[in-house]
Amino acid sequence: MKGQGNRFAWTATVGAKGQIVIPKEAREIFGIEPGDTLLLLGDTKRGIAIPPKGQFNRIMAQVFREDDGE
Repeated sequence: MKGQGNRFAWTATVGAKGQIVIPKEAREIFGIEPGDTLLLLGDTKRGIAIPPKGQFNRIMAQVFREDDGE
């Protein structure tokens, strides 16, 4: 399902084993291939996010940098 500009929205169904299928169009846009490892971020108030692959190092650096101040 195409959204506006570079933003998109899709739905996914959770199976009995807790698995979700990422829609084909989303996999193609973001270059997700079988065997790839994805990072899931969760916030009980904001929900779950799956950032683009290849962003793990940048995200973790930001998380730890913010954590240093506490």
